[in-house]
Amino acid sequence: MMSARHFLSLMDYTPEELLSVIRRGIELKDLRDRGVLFEPLKNRVLGMIFEKSSTRTRLSFEAGMIQLGGQAIFLSPRDTQLGRGEPIGDCAIVMSRMLDAVMIRTFAHSTLTEFAANSRVPVINGLSDDLHPCQLLADMQTYLEHRGSIKGKTVAWIGDGNNMCNSYIEAAIQFDFQLRVACPEGYEPNPQFVALAGDRVTIVRDPRDAVIGAHLVSTDVWTSMGQEEETAKRLELFAPYQVNRALLDLAADDVLFMHCLPAHRGEEISLDLLDDSRSVAWDQAENRLHAQKALLEFLVQPAYQPA
Repeated sequence: MMSARHFLSLMDYTPEELLSVIRRGIELKDLRDRGVLFEPLKNRVLGMIFEKSSTRTRLSFEAGMIQLGGQAIFLSPRDTQLGRGEPIGDCAIVMSRMLDAVMIRTFAHSTLTEFAANSRVPVINGLSDDLHPCQLLADMQTYLEHRGSIKGKTVAWIGDGNNMCNSYIEAAIQFDFQLRVACPEGYEPNPQFVALAGDRVTIVRDPRDAVIGAHLVSTDVWTSMGQEEETAKRLELFAPYQVNRALLDLAADDVLFMHCLPAHRGEEISLDLLDDSRSVAWDQAENRLHAQKALLEFLVQPAYQPA
């Protein structure tokens, strides 16, 4: 019964599978741009559990399911028994009997693994404190669209060694690129992920060392959800890690800049950076929709055809 494929981490799939999902994302984007109706998931229902607030994740999964002919149900802990202490495993058993897939945006990654262990339908990580794999599908699709294969290229991550950084480490393994992480001492990515990546990942202190010759430069807010009380300390510590046009000028001529958004202009990026011709953050945000539609199509069984 528990044989459903899940998507909790980029490591759950082979590199070939990940690439095929991304290529499919590009095809689905083209279908939508041409106004072609494509509804393989008619009558399929995605449950979306949000313990953290969201704009892009909610919009992209909800719109994506509707565009594929299905439906999405938004569940906040306030409205469900999850928020009142029903065991996660029990929730998973019941929900997965009624739904065709479940997307969870949560704090502890163990919430996802426990839910998935008790679910008979696919479970998708919509973000946890450890990882944000759906964002990386969108990022990799965006790079492929603009520059072709990322294999063998150099990527720079500037700022906090957070869940996005951890997912970039997994991407370096799966998509075969070099990753340089520039972060202040004490804010390194999870050592387990770094160890897994071996010589594909280098940690440096100076952001200039990270971006020299880089083909892709990415960053994220300095204070993630749940860390608000650290804001003042982080603003001071991370100030030298702002990505601005001068820093990007050190990268390769054909560098792309990405940010998973929301951005705090004037903090982790300069005020004008999203308007720079090298920034593809808006395409990247839109590609959440297309990459996740490809993922849903891959994971969710098509609707039953009448006999």
